[in-house]
Amino acid sequence: MKINEAFVEKILTSFIREELYKFNYKKGILGLSGGLDSSVCAFLAAKALKPENVICLILPYGESFSQDVKDAQEIAKLLGVRSKNIDISPMVNAYFSRYPTKNRVEKGNKMARERMSILYDFSSREKALILGTSNKTELLLGYGTIHGDMACAINPLGDLYKTQIKQLARHLGVPEKIRNKPPSAGLWTGQTDEEELGLTYEEMDETLFQLVDKRVPKKDVIASGFKKEAVEKIIRLIKNSEFKRKLAPIPKISSRTVGHDFLYPYDWDR
Repeated sequence: MKINEAFVEKILTSFIREELYKFNYKKGILGLSGGLDSSVCAFLAAKALKPENVICLILPYGESFSQDVKDAQEIAKLLGVRSKNIDISPMVNAYFSRYPTKNRVEKGNKMARERMSILYDFSSREKALILGTSNKTELLLGYGTIHGDMACAINPLGDLYKTQIKQLARHLGVPEKIRNKPPSAGLWTGQTDEEELGLTYEEMDETLFQLVDKRVPKKDVIASGFKKEAVEKIIRLIKNSEFKRKLAPIPKISSRTVGHDFLYPYDWDR
């Protein structure tokens, strides 16, 4: 799972630049949490587009994540990118004051979608394309909020496992304190990814690499020394989150009645 960091940097910066220009955009925008993934995405965007063309929104829930806010502000200052701090607590609290819940996941999902709503608003205001920050581990396991942190226009990190992003972060010069910070989705105070999932990222990534990249059958993965309970849990998470990785299914009516389907490429200039 070792990557060639310089080669990956070249591929991803070219990807960001070419995808934006393809859609006639010059600026990129992302949510900067102060964590590893969003910091790496910001570093790549600044290299690809130049710092003046990168906008980072820092979107805390009140004072709950004050250290993360400071870390995000330091990253933005280090890179010289534009940044804006917007507290999402007034919007989130207004909703839950009317529709209360004691479920922390429900509240966390609402926070994630509120952040993305603000990002899309500023995307329109700034004519900047949204860069996603979800990594391959999260996407495969469905560990993200659909229409929340999983939403984006392009996702430079989507084919890199969390442990590979950590390798890239070191190469890019992301500060050590960011690289060593316990991964968290910022859903509630004290929440960490590994505690919630019940596995370390090393365990998840090594198992996923065997199952997904190398296409090793489950029984062989287990026979090679991986814990059966962990392998079965990971497979269950992949299966149960399949809907998050697909566009909503659309029943085809037009192609059956008029002989064509405008969802497929069409020569509009003919």
